Amino acid sequence: MGTCIICGSSVDGRICQTHEEDVVFEFRGEDANQLIPGRYYVGTVDGFAEFGVFVDLAPSVTGLLHRSEIPGRIESLDWDDGETVYVQVDEVHGNGNVDLSWSIRQSERDFRGKLVQDPDAETTAELPEDEDAAPAGAVEQVETEQESEPEPEPEPEPEPEPEPQTEPVEESAEAESESEESREPVHVSAGELEEFVGELVALEGELTSTRQTSGPTVFELTDETGVVECAAFVEAGVRAYPDIETGDVVRLVGEVERHHGELQVETEELEELTGDARETVLARLNDALDERARPDDTSLFVEDDDIAVVQDGLVTAATAVRRAVAEGRPVIVRHTANVDGYVAGAAIERAVLPLVREEHAVSNAEYHYIDRRPLDGDFYGMEAATNDVTSMLEAEQRHDEKHPLFVLVGTGSTRESLDGLGLLDAYDARSVAIDGGYADGEAADAATVLASPTQEGGDAVRTGVLGAHLAALVNADVRDDIAHLPAAAFWEDTPDAYADAASDAGYETEELADIRDAIALEAFYQSYEDKRELIADLLWEENDSLAAHVAGQFRSKLDTELDTARPHLAAEEEDGVTFEVLDLAAFTHKYDFPPENLLLDALFRDRADDVDVLVGANDDEIRVRSTEHVDVRAVGEEVADELPDAGVTPRGADDGHIEFLRGEREDVIDEVVDAIADQLD
Repeated sequence: MGTCIICGSSVDGRICQTHEEDVVFEFRGEDANQLIPGRYYVGTVDGFAEFGVFVDLAPSVTGLLHRSEIPGRIESLDWDDGETVYVQVDEVHGNGNVDLSWSIRQSERDFRGKLVQDPDAETTAELPEDEDAAPAGAVEQVETEQESEPEPEPEPEPEPEPEPQTEPVEESAEAESESEESREPVHVSAGELEEFVGELVALEGELTSTRQTSGPTVFELTDETGVVECAAFVEAGVRAYPDIETGDVVRLVGEVERHHGELQVETEELEELTGDARETVLARLNDALDERARPDDTSLFVEDDDIAVVQDGLVTAATAVRRAVAEGRPVIVRHTANVDGYVAGAAIERAVLPLVREEHAVSNAEYHYIDRRPLDGDFYGMEAATNDVTSMLEAEQRHDEKHPLFVLVGTGSTRESLDGLGLLDAYDARSVAIDGGYADGEAADAATVLASPTQEGGDAVRTGVLGAHLAALVNADVRDDIAHLPAAAFWEDTPDAYADAASDAGYETEELADIRDAIALEAFYQSYEDKRELIADLLWEENDSLAAHVAGQFRSKLDTELDTARPHLAAEEEDGVTFEVLDLAAFTHKYDFPPENLLLDALFRDRADDVDVLVGANDDEIRVRSTEHVDVRAVGEEVADELPDAGVTPRGADDGHIEFLRGEREDVIDEVVDAIADQLD
């Protein structure tokens, strides 16, 4: 029996089943059937093909990493033949073919240890031979101590005792005192360690990660100037300082060394700081991070009075995003699955990607530290939050990852998102919400940062425009790259400032319409997927044939559905207000493109010259489009008072929708029409 190198539990080998995927294995077998599916292995690139990458796991064992497993395109990989890579074995077929899966961890240090799988060994998880004992540094220290012990000498003949001599004793004591003083640590910052190689230093900061290797425990310490790895050893594979955890503020004393060309501190003392000492260190960290994270250029990249209302909030939001990258936190962008959401979300993603590449040297960092996840709905509810928290906690437990920063786009500003945001807050996960629509005030303090023009007393704006402005503040280097995106978010009446910005960037009206329509279509299909490369091709591809092709499909499908819906519009007039009501349940194809919101938008643009209000009624929901502003929440609240047994619930703010019991549908529609007429009158 052995002990797990991570948790210390008794196992047959050196890793328990729970932590098997936390370590990487060196395979020393000769047959593919000796591989264990689910394990991560180190291998070398053997060649490239259109359908994937071949990886050698042993001299006679090769697996295929299929292109469908690779995040991005094969051409985007910066791997070379013979390069060391890390993969997961997915399946071993009876014919010896090995299916491999992608690993986001592409260096040995990303794993919590390395083990050997040798069919000739006693178990399938053994320590490498050179790590069965203490690390070299510890061995050398023992040898030095042994060498320093003098050989016993023959006892000399007794001699008369000399007179006591006090002077040499005093000199010896002084020398010993000087020696102790010379080993007093020098208090330095992580950014100064280059100047102190070989010296004993003291560092203060936060432990931002902890991983157990098959040898020492490796702590990552972050202070106001940078990050440094600190190795602590008690016994091979045994956790050093078990009472110290990730997130603790500590004082660490150790000797600065170079390990594989990188600076590392060999830890001699490690203690947790508490009270005033802890608060002082945290204050230094926060001040330094805020200073580093605050955008250098806080101007709007296109002058817009409606956006200027929330400019300070956008700067605060941008600072939070930049700080998350600097802290090594993943940035999770959650956006609505429509044109506004995709334009804003993709703009933010475009801005964060270069920052991630600068901060993290590993080639796959851009697929790990920035993730865009479309929402299945209008709000950040418990379903989305539960999914996010589950993934977050798993990453924390398995890989010691920090909690992400969640950026909510086009949502998070109304009471419907309170429960979801509350779940994030329960786990101290920060959130930024930007929403161009109507905020209702109740969610003003739910997100860590909220940027909403209506919350500041301004008018509603397109969320795509708001997201592009946030992206420009997050990374000023992408301003030219995203100059055309705000204009692509408009279906009509594009403001001159944004049309001119797009034109200056080389995008004319027809091209922008193609981009918008193509995004609208692709947003509908596999709405839960980010489609990073496809969306990037549509938004930034120099050859506009792709966007034009997809836009053609969009228009064909939309025209077909409009032709289906128009004959079934029921016209009526109430108090001088002209209405048209569409029974969405009866006269649309529910699960086909376009979705209801998009269809109602297109119908109202088509009918706006002839009608004041368009009401779309499904089995249990009503949505409203109008030439003048209608406060849909107020309408819903009035109808709920009139029909207390109809289960009427307004969802969202002014521009939301109304839910009800399907058995009360006709009465609810009548009351909604009356309430809207009263409000407009």
